[in-house]
Amino acid sequence: MKGDRVAQLELILRSHPEGMRKSDIARRMGIHRSTVGRYIEELKSLSYAEIYEDGSLVKIKTDSPEEKLDLSVYESLAINLGAEMLLSKSEFRNPHLASGLRKIGMNMKSYAPTVAGNIISLAEEVEDQVNSLHGKYNSVLEVLIDAWTSGRMVKVIHTKDGAEEETELAPYFIGFIEGEYGRNPITVTGRLRHTTEIVTIDIVNIKDVQIIEETYTIPDNLKAFNRRTEPGAVSEVIDTIKLVIQVKEKSALNSFRSLAHGEIKTEKQEDGSYVCSFEAENSIELVLRIIQGFDSVKILGPEKFRDRFVNGLSSILALYK
Repeated sequence: MKGDRVAQLELILRSHPEGMRKSDIARRMGIHRSTVGRYIEELKSLSYAEIYEDGSLVKIKTDSPEEKLDLSVYESLAINLGAEMLLSKSEFRNPHLASGLRKIGMNMKSYAPTVAGNIISLAEEVEDQVNSLHGKYNSVLEVLIDAWTSGRMVKVIHTKDGAEEETELAPYFIGFIEGEYGRNPITVTGRLRHTTEIVTIDIVNIKDVQIIEETYTIPDNLKAFNRRTEPGAVSEVIDTIKLVIQVKEKSALNSFRSLAHGEIKTEKQEDGSYVCSFEAENSIELVLRIIQGFDSVKILGPEKFRDRFVNGLSSILALYK
């Protein structure tokens, strides 16, 4: 509906206080550039929002004054440490992160100048590392965020197992997940269109994304990236596999307690061992928990996961030959 589009335009402009070109707005909203002008005129008619053009950029200004950010020294240092951890443990390099850090740093100068200087330096580091690769990455991320906040589905073109694939989904969550080899990628997790299936896509693998007309709502009972769940209640947004293992004794299952998993079904074998099947989070932590069991744990399935596990161990052993 037209009213929804105007609200979406306002949200996008508020998310980009530095201003946006009409062509970029059209791309974010998935509409023709000429249509943007009509929505801008309607948004201008709203009494609480002032829309103006500065050169080629469209900007928004509200009547209500901005509130000064009031943080304690402890909160300021926590933000500083959190930002440093973010940059050291992830590939996230984003101009909006740099802008946000700089605003926080400038706000702290009067009462925490040292921390302020550190945060502003982090902002400059982020800006220095935003290159052409991150430019494409960030444009994809921004469209996903616009779709997420406006409740609209997206069509993404991404690579999967070396092949290009088109997927339409309702983005439920955008955030970090634990990846292999210490990498912490930003992913989008959501429901496939016309299904109840939940998928997770690494944003770095997305080549193009477009917002489509269909709207959606996020179920109230979903929890984003829940690392621990009660037995029998696997989180819908965690990438899971139907793991089947054979253990020599039930105590070997203790190493899996820190993982998100569903109900463990066991079947005792004639040799005294147990075949156990359950939904388990598909992460590097699962691999580590299996290794922790040494020869007390054997993977029976799925075959693809078992092969990846064996190939990984072979690669590690090859380093020491």
